[in-house]
Amino acid sequence: MFRPKLPTMPQPTGVITPPTVVEPTSITPGTPAPPPAPTAPVPGRSTIQVTPGTALALVGGGTAVVLVVGAVLVSMLLAVAITGVSVALVAVVLRLLVNDMHKGR
Repeated sequence: MFRPKLPTMPQPTGVITPPTVVEPTSITPGTPAPPPAPTAPVPGRSTIQVTPGTALALVGGGTAVVLVVGAVLVSMLLAVAITGVSVALVAVVLRLLVNDMHKGR
């Protein structure tokens, strides 16, 4: 039950051509290639040095982002809950009004 079932590979269909034999060839020496011209060294990437102040700023910024996103999500959840409760109350009041109209009071 907990072991994965691996699919079986389908067998090839149709005409199968036999593999071709590659014959070795000899390499004839030619004129030597000139050495490549020296190029200017490519400057490497600048390294980022994280100081204690920078690390503290990053942690503070990350904490602020998490708190703001959390506050927004909680407020949205609260708005949905309040809307649901108010819709339920309106439904109960309308049901009572409709029942009173059918009784003829």
